[in-house]
Amino acid sequence: MNAPRTRVQRRPVHGVLLLDKPLGFSSNQALQKVKWLLRAEKAGHTGTLDPLATGVLPLCFGAATKFSQLQLDAAKTYEAIASLGRTTTTGDAEGEVLHECAVTAEMLTPARLAAVQQQFTGPILQVPPMYSALKKDGKALYEYARAGVEVERAARAVAIHALALTLASDTQGQPVLKIVVTCSKGTYIRTLGEDIGAALGCGAHLTFLRRTDTGGLGVARCVTLADLEAMNEAQRLACLLPPEALLAEHLPVTLGPEDAGRFLSGLRRRGPWPDCTAVAVFGQEPAALLGVGHTVAGELIPERLLSPIEIQQILESRTLAAPAASILETL
Repeated sequence: MNAPRTRVQRRPVHGVLLLDKPLGFSSNQALQKVKWLLRAEKAGHTGTLDPLATGVLPLCFGAATKFSQLQLDAAKTYEAIASLGRTTTTGDAEGEVLHECAVTAEMLTPARLAAVQQQFTGPILQVPPMYSALKKDGKALYEYARAGVEVERAARAVAIHALALTLASDTQGQPVLKIVVTCSKGTYIRTLGEDIGAALGCGAHLTFLRRTDTGGLGVARCVTLADLEAMNEAQRLACLLPPEALLAEHLPVTLGPEDAGRFLSGLRRRGPWPDCTAVAVFGQEPAALLGVGHTVAGELIPERLLSPIEIQQILESRTLAAPAASILETL
């Protein structure tokens, strides 16, 4: 008979954990594992990363989930390896082989690589792969693909901000292409690898994919799941970045106690601020993130706000609970 499962006592946790997602985990599996390790009440990730990919996966907890959309929209950088001369059903090494082609030296000259690199830099159109989580009539495309059904997909506009292609060899001496790409949201790197292979005339599929940056949050700042599991609870909490780590591109505005309290109530404030579409608003006494908004004609207009209790919990986690009253008392 199985032993009864121990019920985890959840608690409020606020912040961002930069996880180096391990191979084989879906983004949601990684999120649920870290959520359990932190005993967090509320959590969300900032966009899916393929199970066969590793690398930067920002996980948001508590108040930070209010700003997760910003990372969904952010540019992302990947490193990939495309094996040349073979296409597969999934665009990666997990799929069944569709076509094989001899790879000739003429296909891979420096001039040819440079031309293809230029061809796929800038705005391009991509047809989403069948093995993706996009929905058709309420059903994910990969479900159709597993059933052997091909669904018509419209090409979508994406942007390739930077692309570098380098010719190399795998452990068997076969030609591969190293791809380093910075791209907009919605870009499928498996599809990019396939399209580059098609443009070279030999076909390709990915054998390696790693996300190294998303919105300025780089892999060097990440922690692995194995490291987290080896830590005690205090060490895990110390890995959390504050919610404002997601707001690096926002204009910071600091308000005094009276204005801070009114802003948290959803009221507009006036001040000598330039027009700006993305503003991160902080309280002064104590120093605390209040939310985000935008400014027009000297008016600060609230958008996404933290609740007073979220602010107090964040301050308490920094052992600064006592000064929190100066904001809360004005409400």
